[in-house]
Amino acid sequence: MPKIRAFSELSNIFKEIFNMKQILGIGNALVDIMTLIDDDQILKVFSLPKGSMQLVNKEKSDLIKSRTAKCKRTLSSGGSAANTIHGLAMLDAVTGFIGSIGADETGDFFERDMKNAGVNTILFRRDSVTGTAVALISPNSERTFATHLGAAIELGPDDLNKEQFKPFDILYLEGYLLNDKSLVDKACKIAGEKKMEVALDLASYNVVEAKIDDFKEIIEKYVDILFANEEEARSFTGLDPEEAIYKIADQCKVTVIKVGEKGSIIKSRDGIIKIKSVPVKCKDTTGAGDLYASGFLYGFANNLSLDKCGHLGALLAGNVIETVGARINESKWPEIKECVLSVVNE
Repeated sequence: MPKIRAFSELSNIFKEIFNMKQILGIGNALVDIMTLIDDDQILKVFSLPKGSMQLVNKEKSDLIKSRTAKCKRTLSSGGSAANTIHGLAMLDAVTGFIGSIGADETGDFFERDMKNAGVNTILFRRDSVTGTAVALISPNSERTFATHLGAAIELGPDDLNKEQFKPFDILYLEGYLLNDKSLVDKACKIAGEKKMEVALDLASYNVVEAKIDDFKEIIEKYVDILFANEEEARSFTGLDPEEAIYKIADQCKVTVIKVGEKGSIIKSRDGIIKIKSVPVKCKDTTGAGDLYASGFLYGFANNLSLDKCGHLGALLAGNVIETVGARINESKWPEIKECVLSVVNE
């Protein structure tokens, strides 16, 4: 289609003439299994509080999958950083992803799904099964997650080397990785040696609370761009977003706090910018933060103003919440790319 070719041509111009930065993501490699359930009885059977995200062992995960085998379900590669990198790749950015998966069909699916989007994957195959996040979607659209991390958490510092980072200019990390601080330290040190910019998403308020000292150290030593939502910013600073952003900005070049339907706040050394959200009909907020990061980093990689980066973040976040799950429907990307062009050309 002409619109897609025009967008791809513009992306090539950015890469070749304007030195578009290339982005490497590291995160937990999971496969999301979006499962429509007829009622909430299964949640009671497996003691899953409605609307929660519960970590489960392999046995419980297998039982849940078995009990919902006849339900309508869709699969997609997932995990916070993987979602962001996938979104960037769909915008024709040059991307890579490092993760750990099992030597199984689920791992094959994850790799194939990422590669089909154009992501350069560096995946380590383990004896453990590939991690999965079973999202049980109730009739009222509320989702309850039963997540088995599996091989995802077996990625370690010894898996990383300088050669993997060689083509890239930006390193993007999800906060969940702070469960292994040595892994994050190694990644950031390699990035620092390569003069890469480091972007971090705080990921979850409870992870921030559990690893607050580690987050503070990593952010102060390495992070250039920090993404957080209201709850995460409050967990990190003890302050509301309007105050938290000033405190965090003392440690980073760019701080982004997402404030839901109110939009986002961006702080840099040049000042503060407020970005409005895109008016949409929200079905499911899953992936909103991940796709916001996709749009923002796409703009940043193309040396756009922070104002335009924020608008691109809002554009992608608005599109993903109009569907169920953390992926934007493939049919919507031509329209999204046209909107991206209009923001770029403003």
